[in-house]
Amino acid sequence: MGSSYVILYFLSSVFFILGIKMLSSPITARRGNIISFSGMVIAIATTLTYVEYNLNSIIYIISGISLGGIIGLIFAKKVQMTSMPQMVAIFNGLGGLASSLIAFSEIIKVSNSLEFNIVSISILISVLIGSVTFSGSITGFLKLQSLITGKPILIPLRNFLNLLLLIFIIGLMITSFFYSGNTLFFYILISACLVLGILIVLPIGGADMPVVVALLNSYSGIVAAFTGFIFSNIALIISGSLIGASGLILTRIMTKAMNLSLIHI
Repeated sequence: MGSSYVILYFLSSVFFILGIKMLSSPITARRGNIISFSGMVIAIATTLTYVEYNLNSIIYIISGISLGGIIGLIFAKKVQMTSMPQMVAIFNGLGGLASSLIAFSEIIKVSNSLEFNIVSISILISVLIGSVTFSGSITGFLKLQSLITGKPILIPLRNFLNLLLLIFIIGLMITSFFYSGNTLFFYILISACLVLGILIVLPIGGADMPVVVALLNSYSGIVAAFTGFIFSNIALIISGSLIGASGLILTRIMTKAMNLSLIHI
């Protein structure tokens, strides 16, 4: 395979960095989008070129790219700027879901030989963060779209329940190394993570939801980076880290502008 694919992945990452930089100004934002898009084209083309696929896999990949492109184009044409937070929430959720499903498929593939190493830990963390991002983003979308009440839904002892659920999830992750052949653990794990994402976002009011969307955007980048570790994919690691860092910075700027702390929200 040589080192040419590494160079191409690095080039795509440079395009991502330049694109994000240009998005900071309305004057250069359009050009930044084009450069970022070019980086993604290079990354996809590199993956399709240097990884061996059979005919069925190629058909699935092309179908997925085509369907996703059509849906994205429809969203871009139809969604009003006032509904942009909802669209970002949906895209965050789908990004988290994609990473979570990829990690879950790897769990099923190696469930009988799940070893305590960086790859296995990355798989489990991807399931956790990806699932929380998906269910939390969908809950945020429903609130922003007024499909459920935008007011805080305050469940009694919610902080205690969230902490208890998180401890339960960590316990399942640790236990899975000892009973890796039992896939029931992993189905319970992903279900618990989805519930945690919902419970975290439900108590947050609609006025604070843009901050949550920015934070979930960061999560989607972080989980992409962990997915990159699973497959040793440089482009995923770099682009995921970029999204994660920029999302956290944006979240910090928004909370500071609102004179609130993230923990308070």
